[in-house]
Amino acid sequence: MLEIIRAADWPIIPLLFASVIALALIFERLFSLRRSAIVPAGLLEKVLGELRQSGPSDELIARVHAHSPLGRVLAAGLRNMRASREIMKESIEEAGAAVAHDLGRFLTTLGTIASVAPLMGLFGTVVGMIELFGAQGGNGVGADPQQLAHGISIALYNTGFGLMIAIPALIAHRHFRALVDSIVVEMEQQAVKLVEVLHGERRSAK
Repeated sequence: MLEIIRAADWPIIPLLFASVIALALIFERLFSLRRSAIVPAGLLEKVLGELRQSGPSDELIARVHAHSPLGRVLAAGLRNMRASREIMKESIEEAGAAVAHDLGRFLTTLGTIASVAPLMGLFGTVVGMIELFGAQGGNGVGADPQQLAHGISIALYNTGFGLMIAIPALIAHRHFRALVDSIVVEMEQQAVKLVEVLHGERRSAK
């Protein structure tokens, strides 16, 4: 690997930085976007059960809010459960928008790396082509074989490395974006159930 980096010369340095950032973001999102941590199973039923037993309280709302991202959305509804249905839905939508924004954190950066990495590789290719032309003799007849090989190495390694970064970054970006959309839909469904149960339009959360 070290030999490849040496052969690719200095244009590979920004690609190395991009690869480290992309890898760190992928692992961070894999850990942060766990469905079990964002929309834990049974939370809505547990909240409704406590409401039936002891009614709403500041302690319950604070505990639900700190529980998970879904808890933040449900807590916004609980704070306004005595208000009209429209106000309760508006508060839930505002909290849901904030949670959705947090879930999409770093995805723009990951998508940018996926888009820019091939261009950075292309830049290395251009540098390599300049090296190739520089390998020609002053009269355009002779060529320095060592400089010629160096120019080819720069051109090919940077192009390949740029694609090697862009492909997994693009796959990860699309996967995480679809996962966030799916989680947001699930949170919206849970919030709608909460509103309907508290306003007597449903008998249970199931």
